[in-house]
Amino acid sequence: MPPSPDRAVPAGASEIIGIDWGTTHLRAYRVAPDGSVIARCEAEDGVLRARGRFGEVCAAVLQRLGARAGELPVILSGMVGSSQGWQPVDYLGIDQPLRNLGEHLVALRAADALPRCHLVPGYAVMPEQAGPEQGIDVMRGEEVQLLGASLLEPDARNRMVVLPGTHSKWAQLGGGLIRWFATYMTGELFACLSQHGTLGALMTRSEESPQAFAEGVRRAAESRLAGALFSCRAKVVTGAMPAEHAREYLSGVLIGAELHEALGRGGPSARRVSIVASSALARRYQDAAALLGIEARCLDPDAVYVAALRELGRGLPDPLV
Repeated sequence: MPPSPDRAVPAGASEIIGIDWGTTHLRAYRVAPDGSVIARCEAEDGVLRARGRFGEVCAAVLQRLGARAGELPVILSGMVGSSQGWQPVDYLGIDQPLRNLGEHLVALRAADALPRCHLVPGYAVMPEQAGPEQGIDVMRGEEVQLLGASLLEPDARNRMVVLPGTHSKWAQLGGGLIRWFATYMTGELFACLSQHGTLGALMTRSEESPQAFAEGVRRAAESRLAGALFSCRAKVVTGAMPAEHAREYLSGVLIGAELHEALGRGGPSARRVSIVASSALARRYQDAAALLGIEARCLDPDAVYVAALRELGRGLPDPLV
């Protein structure tokens, strides 16, 4: 974690703390009533590393933010509410509006629970809702970002939203609901393929190549993913592409395949996409979208999260018990 603030900031009645607690990392915010961020910190104490000591980790995060346990309301989202997390919370069905998330917060009651902590439920497409195209899918944490994106972009009902990452999420919003969503293991596949197997063996060195990335995006449209992936090796061993560009080409193939499939499902609204990601990753998706003639707008992840946190906080009782 980065250093804590020089001094604790006096708590106002409407201040709130949010912790986005994922599998391997967490990020936390202390937000003022006007929406400004008073303090922010990150840690590698994700759910897997924090198991058995969630209370200890949470208390340390609050200290970094200049707060004491029980002083401010805390909203926890992400994998912390999974079966591997601090306390399991049931999924909501996609028939529940995003703006109603605050009505479904679950009080933390674990043995080592800190006071005034609530968990955000994730979303799932239940078997009875899953059509042949949708399939069964789940999300934890991304629902908060989707809520924030819909608040920052009132016209998001006419736009698809993508949350790139290890497991990228695509969602189409309409009428305050998630119409459908889908998960793509793009980041995880890239990590595995670029480090192991025959493709990983090619990537001992790499250099930036927008051209190789663009070629990969276009190749993804011309064949199914398995064939497009092998073209990476074929290009290198035949001398059609230097090995230093293989990593860029692979990135283009995987992101391109994700975009082609998700945009194909989106219909007319797929012509406008909102990307919620860090700047480097957002640029990758924006570049790939531009190659496909798609208008893509990048939203700042911090602004998205803070907007959602303030909305969720409106539904909290005061004082919490």
